[in-house]
Amino acid sequence: MDQPSGRSFMQVLCEKYSPENFPYRRGPGMGVHVPATPQGSPMKDRLNLPSVLVLNSCGITCAGDEKEIAAFCAHVSELDLSDNKLEDWHEVSKIVSNVPQLEFLNLSSNPLNLSVLERTCAGSFSGVRKLVLNNSKASWETVHTILQELPDLEELFLCLNDYETVSCPSICCHSLKLLHITDNNLQDWTEIRKLGVMFPSLDTLVLANNHLNAIKEPDDSLARLFPNLRSISLHKSGLQSWEDIDKLNSFPKLEEVRLLGIPLLQPYTTEERRKLLPSVSKLNGSVVTDGEREDSERFFIRYYVDVPQEEVPFRYHELITKYGKLEPLAEVDLRPQSSARVEVHYNDQVEEMSIRLDQTVAELKKQLKTLVQLPTSNMLLYYFDHEAPFGPEEMKYSSRALHSFGIRDGDKIYVESKTK
Repeated sequence: MDQPSGRSFMQVLCEKYSPENFPYRRGPGMGVHVPATPQGSPMKDRLNLPSVLVLNSCGITCAGDEKEIAAFCAHVSELDLSDNKLEDWHEVSKIVSNVPQLEFLNLSSNPLNLSVLERTCAGSFSGVRKLVLNNSKASWETVHTILQELPDLEELFLCLNDYETVSCPSICCHSLKLLHITDNNLQDWTEIRKLGVMFPSLDTLVLANNHLNAIKEPDDSLARLFPNLRSISLHKSGLQSWEDIDKLNSFPKLEEVRLLGIPLLQPYTTEERRKLLPSVSKLNGSVVTDGEREDSERFFIRYYVDVPQEEVPFRYHELITKYGKLEPLAEVDLRPQSSARVEVHYNDQVEEMSIRLDQTVAELKKQLKTLVQLPTSNMLLYYFDHEAPFGPEEMKYSSRALHSFGIRDGDKIYVESKTK
């Protein structure tokens, strides 16, 4: 059988990891050396392959000599073949079947939709734990075949594959923990729920940049669909109702939620978003402490206290059960006081006056110059807090702002002459 035209995996491997392109040791005549094995080849002593091979965008169309692949790649655990021209699953199988330690395989942006994946070919992938098929346009039939033949698959990436629906296989995949299925066109919850049926052990579900418009599922059914879900990303989905956000609280083990760029949150400030979103341990990448969670839950109650009952989310009633009805927080003006009425004492005279607290000691002296009939250079000022147990404090630094003394209404300023 003739080899497909184009560059082979083995050809690219030898070119990229030759001593000229991938020196292992420096110095004259040091070159690269890999001990020979019974399966060795004339090239074996001239190449050194790392356990992680990156051969993306190299124009690979076929495997090449399988004995050579077996000789070089016995120790390889990760292989990136993304953005090549592999369109025949048989050629991929020839590569993978000769890499016995392979656990991670990236086949993104290869036109593998042009051929059918047979179970005999998929069997060569059996040791793979992480598989990336982004932008491969892999059909659900292909995905089902892979799931049947990869008993240890833990992470699967199916992004950019133009999926509008999800097709369920007859057998569930209990090994899968993480599914990335971003940038597709999954709009209806009836499609998303199929993922829960297919992957009952799912820990992380990344649905960003889909167009999911609502989560239409009873709470108890959600808990059964995703009993182990710990993290979900719904960035840039189409959710528009707080009832949909409430649904996320039905996942029994949910700890992390990523929710940005959805229509529902656009009218709210960053602080309001953080406090109104689900009670989880991590929100949009940042940890939520126990104190923050309680603050947010109390904020949630107060936020909806004056909203008509028919518009209040279910979560409001849950939190009322937990905390009871809360009174609105008193509005406290925390802005610094801008002025104060003080008593100015000079000799035996006492004058009540209003002073600006944003001015400096030097500016206050100018204000008092006419009142006490002293030049500013000959003036000593002392501040006395009428509530403090201490004596007067000399206002000795001309550039110090008055508000830094904590001056309030009723306090006293004493003026003395330096020549006194």
